[in-house]
Amino acid sequence: QVQLVESGGGLVQAGGSLRLSCAASGRTFSTFSRYAMAWFRQAPGKEREFVTGISGSDYSTNSAGPVKGRFTISRDNAKNTVYLQMNSLEPEDTAVYYCAAKLGAVGAARWNYIYWGQGTQVTVSS
Repeated sequence: QVQLVESGGGLVQAGGSLRLSCAASGRTFSTFSRYAMAWFRQAPGKEREFVTGISGSDYSTNSAGPVKGRFTISRDNAKNTVYLQMNSLEPEDTAVYYCAAKLGAVGAARWNYIYWGQGTQVTVSS
């Protein structure tokens, strides 16, 4: 069974930090390095949007403008896990954060991602 399981969400004050994790399991992810991994987020009443992504092989990254310089994505292929370090959090970062996987290169289009986690809530208070 293919699974992506996010963890690490919670409530934090503006200016604080959180670290999200996404663990991939299942036969599909036996070659985890083949998959580009990404984080998306969805705030109430808004569409799901790309946050940042990382390629499977050369670890190149791509991030959306609002999070550049504040959020950092990384991965550990030996542990089938991807991380999102979020610093200098703002109330506008409040959303459900989703981990997603696709073959090939990182991209911002959510419809290209095959596998999705259930999401983890991040709430930033002002």
